[in-house]
Amino acid sequence: MTVLRQKMIEDMQLRGLSPRTEEAYVRAVRQLAEYCRKSPDKISQEELRAYFLYLKNVRKVSRSTQVIALSGIKFFYIHTLERPWHTLDLIRPAKERKLPVVLSVEEVGRILDCIHRQRYRVCLTTIYACGLRLLEGVRLQVRDIDSQRNMLHIHHAKGNKERYVPLPQACLNMLRHYWRMHRNQVWMFPSPNKHSRPMNESSLQRALRAAVSESGVNKKATVHTLRHSYATHLLEAGLNLRIIQSYLGHASPATTAIYTHLTSLTQAQSLDTIDELVTKLWP
Repeated sequence: MTVLRQKMIEDMQLRGLSPRTEEAYVRAVRQLAEYCRKSPDKISQEELRAYFLYLKNVRKVSRSTQVIALSGIKFFYIHTLERPWHTLDLIRPAKERKLPVVLSVEEVGRILDCIHRQRYRVCLTTIYACGLRLLEGVRLQVRDIDSQRNMLHIHHAKGNKERYVPLPQACLNMLRHYWRMHRNQVWMFPSPNKHSRPMNESSLQRALRAAVSESGVNKKATVHTLRHSYATHLLEAGLNLRIIQSYLGHASPATTAIYTHLTSLTQAQSLDTIDELVTKLWP
């Protein structure tokens, strides 16, 4: 590991960035260096400008990829090299107004019926039933399950935040049954090869892609699509936007507002709404 890379990693650790963000930022700087064929501390502002034009016009990468690249490179030059270059402030990846893919309850059921390995099916079911992100589902720990209150405690979510989400009774019963099969004291979904670690997220993604293909659902669905579908189904059932925002862990209501058009339900009714949706799939 180079001295520069080590310093950048230490700078990110001091600022409390997550390991996943650290990896993304280091990768962004490495890809810049590979494009310019020189050490990143030798790259000029004009070369930086050319690189971002290359990402946009030649590689045509998505806005999210451009944003990650900009964030990582900006961190490196401003915090690690202490070069507050104005070029970095001029770069603004255009916002994409793209609606997420959403599945119907029936389509979710068809896809999950095509998940043949139990560990994948239980994990994906939980992700849908609780509106989790991929890593939140894969890294779910046994201690996170509050069976007395039918809640999940999500630790170290995006932005290092914590939240509670309702756990439908049908899903809790399924998790209990699955846990009795492996009895891992830490992970709800342990790796089949290394029980001290959680399941690999890439294998879960592959399982879902295969299931989507087998199910005949003609949509580009990913694991995150289950989370979008969860939010949409709750809105269709009439749940209040603020409640859904808290379940998803969104910092701003504007992020949740993409799933708009709803009426109001009370907090007490919300768990019943989710439980009813899940029971339709797993009676």
